[in-house]
Amino acid sequence: MQFLVLTRRRTDEFPPERWTPELLAAEGQRVRELYSEGIVRSIWRRKDIAGAVLFLESGTAEDARAAAESLPLAKLGMIEITLAPLEPYPAFGPR
Repeated sequence: MQFLVLTRRRTDEFPPERWTPELLAAEGQRVRELYSEGIVRSIWRRKDIAGAVLFLESGTAEDARAAAESLPLAKLGMIEITLAPLEPYPAFGPR
């Protein structure tokens, strides 16, 4: 199954000095690990707010959520995560 994950940085609760280069590097490293495992299919930075959009491939919603929550920023409560399961668009299927 594929999942869309929207994240939002909780900048209202965490001041700029908490967003250290080391923490952001750890976040990037975890994303690379999930990518190499075939879980993260792609990731994009959001332009509307501070955050990211990830496309995940996982067997279950629980596994997808666990992958998203394994990110260092999620473990620290610094990002909000919204998980949405996806299915194929029916107009592209057989008629």
